[in-house]
Amino acid sequence: MGESKPPMSSLGGEDECLSWAARDPSGLLSPHTFTRRSVASDDVSLKITHCGVCYADVIWTRNKHGDSKYPLVPGHEIAGIVSKVGSNVTRFKVGDHVGVGTYVNSCRECDYCEEGQEVSCVKGQVFTFNGVDYDGSVTKGGYSSHIVVHERYCYKIPVDYPLESAAPLLCAGVTVYAPMMRHGMNQPGKSLGVIGLGGLGHMAVKFGKAFGLDVTVFSTSISKKEEALNLLGANNFVISSDLDQMKALAKSLDFIIDTASGDHAFDPYMSLLKIAGTYVLVGFPSEIKIQPATLNLGMRVLAGSVSGGTKVTQEMLDFCAAHKIYPNIEVIPIQKANEALERVVNKDIKYRFVIDIENSLK
Repeated sequence: MGESKPPMSSLGGEDECLSWAARDPSGLLSPHTFTRRSVASDDVSLKITHCGVCYADVIWTRNKHGDSKYPLVPGHEIAGIVSKVGSNVTRFKVGDHVGVGTYVNSCRECDYCEEGQEVSCVKGQVFTFNGVDYDGSVTKGGYSSHIVVHERYCYKIPVDYPLESAAPLLCAGVTVYAPMMRHGMNQPGKSLGVIGLGGLGHMAVKFGKAFGLDVTVFSTSISKKEEALNLLGANNFVISSDLDQMKALAKSLDFIIDTASGDHAFDPYMSLLKIAGTYVLVGFPSEIKIQPATLNLGMRVLAGSVSGGTKVTQEMLDFCAAHKIYPNIEVIPIQKANEALERVVNKDIKYRFVIDIENSLK
């Protein structure tokens, strides 16, 4: 690409980072070399082995929000191995398996940060890529050879849990696990509806089953029925456009998790909740329209959620390891990243792409 390489650092070039970056709103990724900061006293440097592909990578590589800063290195589902730690680091040592999720900094002083809910930091979380860090630098994500992160925002991945499986947990996994815990969905025998069966939806099904819930999957695509029931273990599968099937489920569900980002009606699903049932939205449709009566007469709760704090993220990783919960993934080399992003747009993935950084980024 005719780019000059950054000067080698005095530490033998360890700060030089190989990556794939988008240069403009076409979102097309190609090789790019840049310099990571050197390891400060509270930092962990990890050699990235795997990075999950999230719809967020599409949004920012293609400047869908109008705030992309190029060259942009996406990726916020990062798993790897600690290669270096700063002098004050106590939670990690070289060789540990470690994850980094959707943010890499926060103020560390507000009530939310104090509670381990940094995702709600009053001054704003610093996103893992395309964020502006406190030193003014623009963050670059996990489609890269290594990353340097304050230890607070790193997670222990149990050593017997595969790194490629851990990557998608750091966004897709915690985005559904956090609200499920917050709203008490870990109650065996209760019933859960899951709308949409992509990266987030398939994890909601897995967690629901692990919690002992009766899980119903709602989809517009009959092609997903067999996998939902046989591969993921859902109890029921409903085509959401089938009014008879929907009517039969009126007031039958304790909880719904809506992972669909496309625009869709809310009232038909809301009416499936029992009295005082909870509907959690984790997708981002362009608008929410709801009849007040559906909400008020049913005494129902409509809640939103986004990823999770450091406390619940670590708890989720430990839960997945203890219960042997693994996302369904397709591992690809980084050379196929552009194709993968296009397939994510077309929903042509079961259920998460994971880039094998270690063996393909050279």
